[in-house]
Amino acid sequence: MPAHPAAAPVLARPAWSWRLAPALLVCLAAPAFFVARIPWLGWALLAAGLLVALLLERGRSAVAEGVGMADAAATGIRNPSLLRDLSLIAVGLLIVSAIPLEAQLDNLAFLRFAVALGGAVAVPYVISRWVYRDHAIRFPWRGGGRWTTFQWTWLVAVLVLGWLILPFYFITSGVYQNWPVVDTPDLIARLFVGVGAVGIWDELFFICTCFALLRRHFPDWQANALQAIVFVSFLWELGYREWGPLLTIPFALLQGFIFFKTRSLAYVVTVHLLFDAVVFLVLVHAHNPGLLDGLFLV
Repeated sequence: MPAHPAAAPVLARPAWSWRLAPALLVCLAAPAFFVARIPWLGWALLAAGLLVALLLERGRSAVAEGVGMADAAATGIRNPSLLRDLSLIAVGLLIVSAIPLEAQLDNLAFLRFAVALGGAVAVPYVISRWVYRDHAIRFPWRGGGRWTTFQWTWLVAVLVLGWLILPFYFITSGVYQNWPVVDTPDLIARLFVGVGAVGIWDELFFICTCFALLRRHFPDWQANALQAIVFVSFLWELGYREWGPLLTIPFALLQGFIFFKTRSLAYVVTVHLLFDAVVFLVLVHAHNPGLLDGLFLV
């Protein structure tokens, strides 16, 4: 079995098709839920996307999708169902949208995040694996083999870029106030755990789930752009506001691109955790003037 959906045989994916419309509708539910915060609009967009996917699938055959029946039989590849794959993304979005995403550090908030975010990854996986029986969602920890010199260099670059950019963004824009004050060892420890846990979840849901499902149907750049809509919308409600999208959009696109190229969940998680380590230090610095003043330029 291939280690990762990106490594599995993929049927022809036309550069442009009407199938992009339902996928876009489903992904646009994310800004409705997490940016505009209009739940009914998010529900409507999900329903519309799934309905359009259903209508398109009813009117298509394997030949119309660019692969003849004989070719499909010879390769043993079954045409992936757009409706099924979009339904998995929709389920995840519905679960995440059921809770407020403002950063909080109390026990109830930790439990709420653990149940909702964990469910948003686990439920689509279970449905794909045991209900749809296509195992479309996978988590390839070391799917890409040994890390290259460039990959190790990029890890250093992530730390340097984070050190240069993040303090300026968080402090000058005031968005650090979207996170609770952390002025005791207990709260600082909770912030460290929370930031890291959410960072790992980001890769499990946005990359291993949303991106992997979307690229079964669309060219890689389109699938990456679609997952970035969902990724950036979530980060907006989490606290990355003001001009935060100027940072989060490139970050989301890079994570999708790196995952496709490396086929390694371990690597994208490492990149994310290094970036989040700087986020953590900046938040501690911003809420405790004088504590880490020598570490950053701002």
